[in-house]
Amino acid sequence: MLWLLLLPFRLIWGLVALLFGLMGVLLSVVLGLVLVIVGGVLTMTIIGAIVGIPLIVLGLGLMLFGFF
Repeated sequence: MLWLLLLPFRLIWGLVALLFGLMGVLLSVVLGLVLVIVGGVLTMTIIGAIVGIPLIVLGLGLMLFGFF
């Protein structure tokens, strides 16, 4: 039962790992910037803040990975 609850997080983590493996540094910075912008736009609505804030965090993580 627990694996079913954690499945979306494992899939997202696998997707991020795949993106890190396939993309270069510049592409990860650009994708991170796009995620931050989309997350910021979604955060302007109250309902979208639930999705927007994690997108901002994910985008910042991608940008930090690209810079360092």
